[in-house]
Amino acid sequence: MEVLDCKNLDCPEPVLRTRKHIAEKNPEAFAVMVDNMAACENVTRYMQAQHYSVARTETGGVWRLDGVKNIALAQENEDTPLLTAQVNRTAQKILVTILSDVLGSGDDILGGRLIRNFLDTLPEMGDELWRIILLNGGVKLCVEESPVLEQLRALEKNKVGIFACGACLDYYEIREKQAVGQITNMLDVVTAMQLADKVLRV
Repeated sequence: MEVLDCKNLDCPEPVLRTRKHIAEKNPEAFAVMVDNMAACENVTRYMQAQHYSVARTETGGVWRLDGVKNIALAQENEDTPLLTAQVNRTAQKILVTILSDVLGSGDDILGGRLIRNFLDTLPEMGDELWRIILLNGGVKLCVEESPVLEQLRALEKNKVGIFACGACLDYYEIREKQAVGQITNMLDVVTAMQLADKVLRV
């Protein structure tokens, strides 16, 4: 079985190398080695989206992801990773990227109120609201003590995809506190921007 060594690689390089390997060789089975949880989760999701069953083992902070092709794993629901998501073009798809835990600059207390009001109002977009991606300081909104956690959970319950940058969660050392949404990576982010009809940056 071929093993891809993706240790010491930053997001999204492990996913890119995994994608390239599958595209070029279409293996029945292969393994990927990574050394951070963001890469572990992102590569696992990508392999599963490409119809591989994945077994994960961890030794000393290094994960081995063993993938075996399994066509029964076809991904059809809205929680499919963005890399393989199919977009219904009969309705406009709006992607919102949130880059901070406050809205605007000047006063963070006011900014906190504004971001809460913004998330309270987002449902007014109706079915056109497709995905929310949290980047940089925006990932602080999806953790346990976030003042907007219930708003995000309500949006997710209404089929809005909530995605948080794994590298950003690791940078702020809050991955263990994540309480809503899925982990994403920069390749997913770029792909989502390509698929969206409109991208709003907050």
